[in-house]
Amino acid sequence: MSVARRAFLQSAASLLPAGALHDLLAQTAPPAPAVHPVGAGQDRLGSPHSLGVSSLAFKVLTADTGGNLFVIEHSHLVPGGPPLHLHLNQDEWFYVMEGRVAFQVGSQSLELGPGESVLGPRRLPHAFSSIAPQSRMLIAFTPAGKMEQFFLDGEPNPALAMTPEFMGRYEMQWLGPSPFHKS
Repeated sequence: MSVARRAFLQSAASLLPAGALHDLLAQTAPPAPAVHPVGAGQDRLGSPHSLGVSSLAFKVLTADTGGNLFVIEHSHLVPGGPPLHLHLNQDEWFYVMEGRVAFQVGSQSLELGPGESVLGPRRLPHAFSSIAPQSRMLIAFTPAGKMEQFFLDGEPNPALAMTPEFMGRYEMQWLGPSPFHKS
């Protein structure tokens, strides 16, 4: 609370009847944030999503954090993964929960297993691909930007979602096919 506001409230308190200050503070206090538990394997919106490279469960929605964070769980990852791309405004954090996942982040190639993570900073090219029969990971975007809307709008036509034009609408730059795609 700012010093000016505190001084005002203290002055006002001396003029108000008992209990009125509590009522005044209750009216000016921001609402308590909502709590949204999401069960294992569940999606925050009630049903899973997909862009063809995995099954997606939204865990933390953009609106839940005032646009600061969007978190999704990728399961059933297929080999090949998304195209090589970068985010203009979002950092993307990958946390492998199960299996093994290959990453290209900038010029660095990595293979990560359960409990390992890597950050894909904004404006740095990256891609990933499952290299195990069953892989699962969490991905967090910060700030959330347009990422939640990208997944929702791309779901009806996953092939279209992975094109330069479509990705460009959501502050991403398509750089080429996945470096893990086998022709």
